[in-house]
Amino acid sequence: MDMKRRAFLGAVAASATLAAPMVRAMGGKPRVVVVGGGSGGATAARYIAKDSKGEIDVTLIEPTRTYYTCYFSNLYLGGFKEMDDLGHTYGGLAANHGINVVHDWAVGVDRDAKTVALAGGGSVPYDKLILSPGIDFVDGAVAGWSTASQNKMPHAYKAGSQTELLKAQLEAMPQGGTYAMVAPPNPYRCPPGPYERVSMVAHYLKNNNPTAKIIVADPKPKFSKMALFQEGWNNHYAGMIDWIGDDFGGGNVEVNPDEMTLSIDGEVMNVDVCNVIPAMKAGRIAELAGVTDGNWAPVNAVDMSSKADPDIHVLGDASQQGDMPKSGFSANSQAKVCANAVRGALTGSRVFPAKFSNTCWSLISTNDGVKVGATYEATEEKIAKVDGFISQTGESADVREATYQESEGWYSGIVADMFA
Repeated sequence: MDMKRRAFLGAVAASATLAAPMVRAMGGKPRVVVVGGGSGGATAARYIAKDSKGEIDVTLIEPTRTYYTCYFSNLYLGGFKEMDDLGHTYGGLAANHGINVVHDWAVGVDRDAKTVALAGGGSVPYDKLILSPGIDFVDGAVAGWSTASQNKMPHAYKAGSQTELLKAQLEAMPQGGTYAMVAPPNPYRCPPGPYERVSMVAHYLKNNNPTAKIIVADPKPKFSKMALFQEGWNNHYAGMIDWIGDDFGGGNVEVNPDEMTLSIDGEVMNVDVCNVIPAMKAGRIAELAGVTDGNWAPVNAVDMSSKADPDIHVLGDASQQGDMPKSGFSANSQAKVCANAVRGALTGSRVFPAKFSNTCWSLISTNDGVKVGATYEATEEKIAKVDGFISQTGESADVREATYQESEGWYSGIVADMFA
């Protein structure tokens, strides 16, 4: 480790240790409030409560009583999972770790008073606030579409009822019908997600509606795991999927939800299902807290603290942190770094150097799994990629099946890490 890097990490550890007596001098336990109970928020709440052994009062604010994971939700569309497989509740966090779970919407943050306002009335005070609200959508990102249109043209990029709606529309397609997707521009939640979805939709259609077509309008010239997906589409779904990238007008798109039409570069077509995945930004509470740049929340890599407020930390999809993709694995990894730093700041416990990792698995067809991943470290500028890996085209069926089984093991592990 060079001297500049050592000095940087040493200064962070020292500031965390010095902060602890200030909080204790105020009397009572230090208070951490976590907004958002997904892969980042639930993990951070659990690790702070578990590792502090009662020294910190932890409140988790999450409006839903059952959290449905976005990861693996595409497998529900393909018929590999049931919705119940994706749903998880918060009872373990309350019973096993003493976390105060509040099922309400956080609708404001007073950074001077250090309080979070709730939709149901009242507010919750904090010494440290962790925001992990996931994503919202950019207004007007797709011409003709708004969130008011999501019941006709679902995004299904927040798992739950939208996922069930898209599955119902898929099942109701006429024989030989057309399923269209409008893919999002970078950056967005789960870079391989839209293309795993195309694969899972194709898997369903191949078995139930084999003359149907899939059209993908994409504003990007390339996408995550592109060679792997295109190889898989050719192997399993030849002739079914038309991907139209930016070079052929994929970024010039307009939809009409009432008429169920999609226009690509001026060419209008009738479609039976239209899955619109718009451009994304940080969940609204981050904007209300005043910690975004208009879209995402810039953070310091070493502890995920907001660059606008050192007592607010932003995790997962909502954060602008550098090289990590927006994924459930990333959020879980960032949450552990953040929890360690927050606990150190509030109790004087040891703060370890920040290290991060991520892997994204995708299923193309039965037992045909692929993956991409990397390790990362904190620098003064960002979370920086150290090294990475990706599945290769032409891999054997045994390798692909092992990759899929690995993803199943990871899923069981991460939900236990979040909710146990």
